[in-house]
Amino acid sequence: MIYLGADHAGFELKEKIKKFLNKKKINYEDLTPKFKEGDDYPEIAFKIGEKVSRDRGNGILFCGSGNGMAIAANKVKGIRAVEAYDRISAKLSREDNDSNILVLGHNRHWTSLLVRRILKYIKHEYRWIVGIILAILGVVHGLF
Repeated sequence: MIYLGADHAGFELKEKIKKFLNKKKINYEDLTPKFKEGDDYPEIAFKIGEKVSRDRGNGILFCGSGNGMAIAANKVKGIRAVEAYDRISAKLSREDNDSNILVLGHNRHWTSLLVRRILKYIKHEYRWIVGIILAILGVVHGLF
């Protein structure tokens, strides 16, 4: 399940992305279904983060820049929120870093580019062996 959340700055973009998800028959739950002027992005980030962490799902957060939402979501235990700036970073965040929340800033991106980024994110799974190898190398070479 993919959990969606947006503050007032990302609400319009989230609604466009929902149409795309419906067309592709991708299951999601919108946890911020109504526009609320002046809402507080940390509250939304926590709400989505807690749901993703509890249900072991994935999430997509939409806001103005993406920065604040990513910072706030990462305060929730078990959350690895990333702001992917292109398709490759979205793909690698899933495969190599096991990210579970994708954060998208409305002010920075065109919808068509975001759709491609979301597809890359959804399509890829964590390559656990890569994570283990990197951890071992980090310990052996004193990187961590």
